[in-house]
Amino acid sequence: MKRVWALLGKEFADQRQNPMLFLPVLIVAIVAIAMPIFVAVVVPAVTGEKLSDSSDFQIAVEMYRDQPEARGLNPEGAIQAFIFQYFELIFMLIPITCAMAVAAYSIVGEKQARALEPLLATPLTTMELLGAKVLGSLLPSLVMTIGCVLIYLATVVAFAQPGVVRVLLGPRSLGIVFLLGPLAALVALQMAVCVSSRVNDARTAQQIGVTVILPVVALFISQLMGAFQLTVPLILAIAAVLAGVNAVLLVIAIRIFDRETILTRWK
Repeated sequence: MKRVWALLGKEFADQRQNPMLFLPVLIVAIVAIAMPIFVAVVVPAVTGEKLSDSSDFQIAVEMYRDQPEARGLNPEGAIQAFIFQYFELIFMLIPITCAMAVAAYSIVGEKQARALEPLLATPLTTMELLGAKVLGSLLPSLVMTIGCVLIYLATVVAFAQPGVVRVLLGPRSLGIVFLLGPLAALVALQMAVCVSSRVNDARTAQQIGVTVILPVVALFISQLMGAFQLTVPLILAIAAVLAGVNAVLLVIAIRIFDRETILTRWK
């Protein structure tokens, strides 16, 4: 275990020396925080028309009055809660983007810099090596997510109707951000590890993350079109599927990570 923590320390030190890794995450975070503020607060303030005056949001008012956290909200607050909670799906992209950027650099970057070979010659087991690589990418993504959510909540408290923030602290919102987000990031991360084990191009490893980002975008669009509502039971069901996928990917990653091939052919 000490060897894993030592390798984790090295991973974090490398990340501090390459802060541009987190630029894509910063862009996603700004969009995730700014867009709902613009829609729910700025546009009504500029136009002088309340959200509750629009017939397009009446369904949101009725739907959110059925939620325990939103029953005390006025119509304007219920619509704001709908908008802020809807855009929380974008927060799932923050850990995915961060994990993909860090993971691709962690393995492929070290291959290109000839820094991975010395690690493979140490007594570290494959499980310890991959575990440190995965945690070294996942933990920063979780820290970024928590930081962005705190900023988001503070912004809602400052600009939204009183009580809206309570909706964002309900089980549905917390499940989306802190359950589905990290699990989806772990899927993307392990897929990147598997691909990174076989390629020498960081962009190729990062592109595999599109297969995880696309379902999140599809979920976002489906919610916008009203195709279905992302309820707590559905969130738990999706989380169970993601957990199963992660278990399978872990087994695959360990099997395809061939130390001898890396040492003899990655030149």
